[in-house]
Amino acid sequence: MDPPVSDLESIEDQKEGGPSFHCDLYDTQVVHKIAQVFLPGLATACVDNTTGDIFRSPGSVAADIRKEMIEYLTRRSETFVAEHIVLQGGSEIEASHDPFDIISDFIDDFATSKRNLFSRVSGWMLSERREDNIDDFAQEMEISGFWLTDHREGIAQTLLKNVDFKSSAHCEMKFQTEGELAEHAMNCGYRTMNCENEGCTAVFCANQMENHDSVCPFKIIPCEQNCSESIMRRDMDRHCITVCPMKLVNCPFHSVGCLSDVHQCEVQQHHLDNVSSHLMYILRSIYKEASLDDLKPRAEQIQQVKYQQIHFSPFQPF
Repeated sequence: MDPPVSDLESIEDQKEGGPSFHCDLYDTQVVHKIAQVFLPGLATACVDNTTGDIFRSPGSVAADIRKEMIEYLTRRSETFVAEHIVLQGGSEIEASHDPFDIISDFIDDFATSKRNLFSRVSGWMLSERREDNIDDFAQEMEISGFWLTDHREGIAQTLLKNVDFKSSAHCEMKFQTEGELAEHAMNCGYRTMNCENEGCTAVFCANQMENHDSVCPFKIIPCEQNCSESIMRRDMDRHCITVCPMKLVNCPFHSVGCLSDVHQCEVQQHHLDNVSSHLMYILRSIYKEASLDDLKPRAEQIQQVKYQQIHFSPFQPF
């Protein structure tokens, strides 16, 4: 059987005196995501391993089980590529190519292997209490700093590079000289970047910049209702339903019959353009038994009086 692809590349490099400087950059978000599942996985293994044991607690075995877990994950990740080739060669089953899914499966397998007989038998009866114990112990380890994030992320980087045979979350570029590598690192799609939007603390790799920018809650964007303002994305909904001049509102005469929806900034113009119809709505609400033909002259009379009051007021100079 052919050796794994990574081994083939190593052999070719040695034969041809090939590239010896490898880019070690990776997708920081994937690494962080992997590191985040270590504590729940360890907590599960510790709780299930000590369930029903009056002489041991999850905390008393955590250090030893953590060591076993790291060794297990490292070993599984190092043999994954070869196992994947065997799987693909002898079966139609399609294994996941996502590094996070692969490593999560490893963690689940390890946790399952640490269940003692009592936890296996009673697990279905104590499932709710078990989940609470796991959550509590994971939180306890997080607060106490039992397994620091930096340490977990360092392990996650190694596991990621071992299983990511599709190079979907780390850089696979190789170079002849250290200078070429340094030049590449300045433009590598996996170089770490900080969001430039004020207030945002997100960190991501360069090839995720557009994706982050499209959802960043701190990005200033034009109003979705096309008013003249630009608003922070996270404040957009509040702006649109409160102060936005382009917000759609009911006509003030909605209660008497006008069903028009108008932009908040156009309410006054709507009044001016619909004086006659609004007046008819008011009269119809007062004189419910009257016909439209009876109400129209009254409406015209009121408009005429109003016109005279506005244009011939004694307080207005001629």
